[in-house]
Amino acid sequence: MLFPTVDFAVFFVIVFAIAWLLRPWHLWWRVFLVAASWFFYGFWEPKFVLLLIGSTAFNWAVGRDLAAMRTPEGLTRFGRWFLGFGIAANLLTLGWFKYYGFFVHDVAGLIERFGVDLPLPLLQVTLPVAISFFTFHAISYLVDIARGECEPLSPIDFALYLSFFPHLVAGPIVRVTEFAPQIRAPLRERVIDAAPAFTLIVAGLFKKVVISTYLAGEIADPVFASPASHSALENLFGVYAYAVQIFADFSGYTDIAIGCALLLGIQFPQNFDSPYRAWSLQDFWRRWHMTLSRWLRDYLYIPLGGNRGPKWFVYRNLFLTMLLGGLWHGAAWTFVAWGAIHGAGLVIEREVRARNRWLGGAAAKAAGWVITFHVVCFAWIFFRAETFGAAWQVITRIATAWGEPSPAVTPLLVAVIAGSIAAQFLPKDLFRRFEVAYSELAPAAQAAMLAVALVLIDALGPEGVAPFIYFQF
Repeated sequence: MLFPTVDFAVFFVIVFAIAWLLRPWHLWWRVFLVAASWFFYGFWEPKFVLLLIGSTAFNWAVGRDLAAMRTPEGLTRFGRWFLGFGIAANLLTLGWFKYYGFFVHDVAGLIERFGVDLPLPLLQVTLPVAISFFTFHAISYLVDIARGECEPLSPIDFALYLSFFPHLVAGPIVRVTEFAPQIRAPLRERVIDAAPAFTLIVAGLFKKVVISTYLAGEIADPVFASPASHSALENLFGVYAYAVQIFADFSGYTDIAIGCALLLGIQFPQNFDSPYRAWSLQDFWRRWHMTLSRWLRDYLYIPLGGNRGPKWFVYRNLFLTMLLGGLWHGAAWTFVAWGAIHGAGLVIEREVRARNRWLGGAAAKAAGWVITFHVVCFAWIFFRAETFGAAWQVITRIATAWGEPSPAVTPLLVAVIAGSIAAQFLPKDLFRRFEVAYSELAPAAQAAMLAVALVLIDALGPEGVAPFIYFQF
């Protein structure tokens, strides 16, 4: 069920109305939201609701037992084994659905070259939507209980945490310590701070329906479908367009998700903070998919050793974290390459800083921004391309096909790309000031502005809307 559709609009209006009517009856409010979230998830393929319910029951039971194995000094020895069992079960489930085909076709084939025969059956395994996201939520819940950072939730609270529909399909990745306090205390008021919610939803719809869809159809999809048919300039702007497209697409989803959750009385953490104004890769990852960055830091990088030990151990931890982060995005070597590029870039940055060769000043930051943006764009080539061959075609065309006609690079296209990047350098409080001004309008004026914005988005957008890019992860 895509956010920018009539189906979702009808679904959300019904859920919103019933949820707010049920707020005085806190238990029924939670039960209803769980049922609504399961319906939302099952709208695509009902049988996978059983997978979500199974994951919920399993992780709730493991979390309950882990809490009983905690001591003032930490987990018991058996508790540590039990935590490992819980994490392994989640990863095996994710691995079966997401990586079985990759393992059979690629990894097993590579191993067989060394004389090791792995006669594995070729199976067509359907990837359930959102499995990566609710698996990460479940793992963080188990680890936080083991660390003593949270207590086990009741079955209904945990079911709501794992399946709450605004963040279920593509995040943001919400910690249980951020979510649980908001659903434990009944909210009996009927006052909704609607201005931030509506502005976020409209902004998200504009980014997805207008910006992302326009750039995809106008140049990004044609270029990556057939790099050899396009000039160097068209390939270059195809890469720039995809960089803006994936930001508009994913941050647009996040804006809508945060806005919908706000209307239901739940506040999500911020997930994007103008990532294309970053002046280093480290800065970029503090701004891009921030909830995933923090998850990888707290549940992968730090357990690997983090910043402890010799610097080459630290660099290893950093590189492995990004490599596995790349593999999390998809079962393909191109995603591994994307993670490796970011991992290597972060290691190089650290080494440069360690040797005191990181210069300060505005000029250095400007140069850092140019380099960072183009490293990120270079990595996006592998993220978007279906194969290494296709990625290499894009790169070689950019390097060699200058002077050819470039009819796809229109003034409007350049303006949309440049404007989308320039918008990330606007003052951070500009959006907040607009929210305040909007909230001070009379309800009729607010409704009129909202209606005009939605009509404009519908007029500027295409006939149909493609699924969000991160649905595949």
